[in-house]
Amino acid sequence: MSESPDIMVGVSGGVDSSVAAWCLRESGSRVAGLFMTNWADEGSGECRAEADRRDALKVCAQLGLPFIARDFSAEYRSEVFAAFLAEYRAGRTPNPDVLCNREIKFKCFLDEARALGARRIATGHYARIDQGEEGWRLLRGDDAGKDQSYFLHQLGQEQLAATLFPIGGLAKTEVRAIAARLGLATAKKKDSTGICFIGERDFRAFLARYVAISPGEIVDPQGRVIGQHAGIAFHTLGQREGLGIGGVRGRPEAPWFVVGKDVAHNRLIVDQGDSPLLHSTRLRSETMHWIAGHAPAFPLRCEAQVRHRQAPQACTVQPTADGGVELRFDQAQRAVTPGQSVVLYRGELCLGGALIAATDAPLDPNRLPAA
Repeated sequence: MSESPDIMVGVSGGVDSSVAAWCLRESGSRVAGLFMTNWADEGSGECRAEADRRDALKVCAQLGLPFIARDFSAEYRSEVFAAFLAEYRAGRTPNPDVLCNREIKFKCFLDEARALGARRIATGHYARIDQGEEGWRLLRGDDAGKDQSYFLHQLGQEQLAATLFPIGGLAKTEVRAIAARLGLATAKKKDSTGICFIGERDFRAFLARYVAISPGEIVDPQGRVIGQHAGIAFHTLGQREGLGIGGVRGRPEAPWFVVGKDVAHNRLIVDQGDSPLLHSTRLRSETMHWIAGHAPAFPLRCEAQVRHRQAPQACTVQPTADGGVELRFDQAQRAVTPGQSVVLYRGELCLGGALIAATDAPLDPNRLPAA
């Protein structure tokens, strides 16, 4: 590049980052696109990274932007994938997207962009950033159905000050329409789903390469054996599909759901319908990350999400001695899952979040004591 870019946009080979790059170019900024390789496939299955790289290159060519590619797969394996495997081995259900954002997209990418002379980075996330009296703020994207602030809750003041989300104020339909009007190579490309490094592979076969998997018993809450599971790591709280339980004598014809894991004995516990065993009103988190850089005043009244796209749930939050929080929901919640993230909001403002450590659900092995 003859001149350093003002902004380095992460081009993923998808329509969102493509339109984000166009928005920045239209603003008059000097823009370059950087494609990140975050997973080094080992010949174990279909990897879409090369196709995505080609699409990102095509879009940069169409927009007249310099294209750069960088390999962060070593960092991904040590900072994201290792934690992903550790959580599964502990019987929990991780979400690698949160760590990927914190460790790769807003750390490795930001550092590389700065090394290349850029002042700021940009991505195609559906979220917004503004600056208030207490510093930089992370806000929900305007498209409620696509809002990705849940996955960005580990960002801090330094990252937000150096980041742009050009499509955060747009609806997905608008993004698609812009891409179609411009004739971008990614205009009709389907959104990626699932875990990025698994791609089109079978999840169970992939996980079994890294985590010791042993079949075991599926039992009802009374301990009656009603089936067999292929591996306890393949299942999560509230799961209905893939249990392989047929009709059970003496039980009604109603769907079965995972309500607990007995990791020590490799037993999966299931129950039918809207089982009270799946419900909790309280949770304790691991160390909280506060986007403002400091904790708010307690007790804190706010809303929480324990999964992406969940409707915000009113709650009261108190601090714990180890830097986490204990949260009480106004209404009982279903399938609050240790290993997933609890993210706190006040309206459109994302306050921060942390991993869920324990709940007061009856079968939680780290069940909270009665309040």
